Amino acid sequence: MHHLPPAPQLLAFLVVAGLLTITPGADMALVMRHALAGGTRPAFFASLGICLGTLIWGALSALGVAVLFARSAFAFAVLKYVGGAYLVYLGARALREAIRGHSTARTITATATRARTTAFAQGLATNLTNPKVAVFYVTFLPQFVAPDRNVLTQSVFLAFMHVVMGLIWLPLYARFIDRMAAVLLTDRVRRRIEAVTGAVLMALGIRLALARR
Repeated sequence: MHHLPPAPQLLAFLVVAGLLTITPGADMALVMRHALAGGTRPAFFASLGICLGTLIWGALSALGVAVLFARSAFAFAVLKYVGGAYLVYLGARALREAIRGHSTARTITATATRARTTAFAQGLATNLTNPKVAVFYVTFLPQFVAPDRNVLTQSVFLAFMHVVMGLIWLPLYARFIDRMAAVLLTDRVRRRIEAVTGAVLMALGIRLALARR
């Protein structure tokens, strides 16, 4: 058990990471868009992509690679501009489809495999191009790692627990949005919400591009 964080640190991490997981942000906005557009399955694959990105950042942090993006102003700037531009692109795309009145659901369900692949790739790219995730793991994670135990295994374990939280929360959130949309929302209202979601993604992209370390 000396390869794992002590119980008090682990419990504290689970509480804080759990709160961060359910806090609205780009990940939840992307999952919501896919849930409204194509239902639970595309949203689930978007969640998988997001969680894989989280796991990759956690591993890079444990290996010390993420420090580059957290401490290098140039690397941080490049990644944040790429990530911000990508979020703006996704938001603009959702906004355009909503304004045109083209139901993304019709397009997505026509090619289910392609929709899942696209959702997964978008989730992964959204997470990997967010330098704030790197900063999170470099500055936040070490606070819950005991220096007298194996730092690498503790870091990987905590990152894995964070991923598990995401795999539980994001699909549940997607299911809730999908059920709510099916029962309460007309196609017109659905398109309006998708337009708002697109605008939120664009705003988050601009915010990321303007972010400081």
